[in-house]
Amino acid sequence: MQTNRLAPLLTGRLSDEAAARVREQRASGTLSHYATSDLAAIRRDDERDQDSALRPAFVRDTEKILHIPAYNRLNGKTQVFSFRPNDDLCRRGLHEQLVGRVARDIGRALGLNLDLIEAIALGHDLGHTPFGHVGEKCLNDVFHERTGRWFFHNVQSVRVLDRLYGRNLSLQTLDGVICHNGEFEQQRLETSGLTNFDTFDRVVAGCWETGEDAIGRLRPMTLEGCVVRVSDIIAYVGKDRQDAIRAGICDEDSFDDGLGGAYNAWALSAFVADVVENSLGKDRIALSVEGFAELRRAKRENYQKIYRSAEVNGDFSREVGEYFHRLYEHELDALAEGDEGSAVFQHHVLPLQRHLGHYGREYDWETDPDQTVCDFISAMTDDYFVAICQEIFPEARSLFPRRRYFDGVRA
Repeated sequence: MQTNRLAPLLTGRLSDEAAARVREQRASGTLSHYATSDLAAIRRDDERDQDSALRPAFVRDTEKILHIPAYNRLNGKTQVFSFRPNDDLCRRGLHEQLVGRVARDIGRALGLNLDLIEAIALGHDLGHTPFGHVGEKCLNDVFHERTGRWFFHNVQSVRVLDRLYGRNLSLQTLDGVICHNGEFEQQRLETSGLTNFDTFDRVVAGCWETGEDAIGRLRPMTLEGCVVRVSDIIAYVGKDRQDAIRAGICDEDSFDDGLGGAYNAWALSAFVADVVENSLGKDRIALSVEGFAELRRAKRENYQKIYRSAEVNGDFSREVGEYFHRLYEHELDALAEGDEGSAVFQHHVLPLQRHLGHYGREYDWETDPDQTVCDFISAMTDDYFVAICQEIFPEARSLFPRRRYFDGVRA
């Protein structure tokens, strides 16, 4: 492994003592005392989805997540870069898998429940908007302006799983999803002590009502949720650098650590080892002082050189952002008119009603039209958002950039 000149103490290797304990843990074939047992799974409807020898509780959660349309759409949603003619750039679906891979490596070494880790990782971004965090901000702006409530993708992910598709997921999985937000990094993650859906529902309501004030205080109820939370940052901090270099925004010499795109491989080894070394046999998940400082530094550098760069922001102009407002108003009008031939009905309301009907439930789209429009727009892929804007607003056809794969190259 290459050396990071800014974090030379992070070698990517465990101490001899920690390595021996990890091998002993794996050889025992048992879970850690601090792992979440399948028998501890809590569901809203405990008569449904009981675990079995072939399908333990959190395996059922993973399978439920994989088989809803919202999961499939993640491959059509921006991770960082929009409108780029490069299919090798990471999309949101791959990001979820990368988070799961990192989290499973940590969780296996710590003797945690890998099925729960996988379920949380694969569900954590299901509520994300088209066009990544820029799209999230645009949707939040119009939603907050109209309702006073706040839109955040982690809260919407819980709504997708728990309400829109009624999947009867475990409290542990839903809690891990809402608490995953990698924008709020911490050196030490301790569990919350949450034990029931009544409290969880109040937490979710608080996130809609107060936004970051509530979200910034979230703590997972399980160590598995804590692992996914730290893994979210580990998974993107290096991968986004590789993509920035592929997109031509940065080059191999742009970053202070001198690793360029190789930072991703370094980070996966260094941070995983650091988390394991500092969390083995403990009731919390932690990084060392050096590990946390480097993770924050790398993330801060990404913001300076990638996420806030003129090139990335140029992908998503102010005019494109305004279409979130225009589309929002258009879909509100369609709901008010009860136009069942419109896209919001044909592609959103009616399919959800049919799906929920299998479980004896209904999609209450009429009580809160703003929430319904928010549900619809956040569910869109990048391409669907562009297509519906171009269909409704002809002038938009000249605004959205086209992917040009063959500039300077013969087809």
